[in-house]
Amino acid sequence: MRSFSEIETTVKRATKAIGFSWGIGEEMGKNIRLLEIFGLPGLKNINQYYKIFKISNFEDIKEISKSNTPKNHFCPILSGLNFMDQSSIISGFNELEIKNIAFPLLFIPFVSRTSEIIGKRIFFKMDNKEFLFNFNQSIYSNYLSGEVLEKANIIKIQFLDNKNTFNEDEW
Repeated sequence: MRSFSEIETTVKRATKAIGFSWGIGEEMGKNIRLLEIFGLPGLKNINQYYKIFKISNFEDIKEISKSNTPKNHFCPILSGLNFMDQSSIISGFNELEIKNIAFPLLFIPFVSRTSEIIGKRIFFKMDNKEFLFNFNQSIYSNYLSGEVLEKANIIKIQFLDNKNTFNEDEW
């Protein structure tokens, strides 16, 4: 079994080798490590993505809005970085929608890490797969497959208000 540190280092180097900056390599190393820790097939997905990256015409979400639609497919890495970088703005939305994102599992760690940054839980629905992110501490999901997901038609993201699970009498 490979260690999580070994996975992170190898992904960082592969990301740089494919043409991304070292900074993006660092982020992707952390992200794939996170996916693997949570039992999601990060390494499988990044391998497939990097095989087609140079021949595909993936787009970037420059400015996240309530509704985001590309001409082709969004790049999960550049779009994920922008999602995380714009977290203070987008957390003001109740929900948002992203259509046609390539390799959506690679977008997931950016959402999980954003949950921690903004201090809110995030509900994420990708086609018929649901994920709940809890401050980058846990991911609840109905997706248990180890398969590569090449695209998601519609992703809906909701920013959940923090509420206690108990009332005042129970407290």
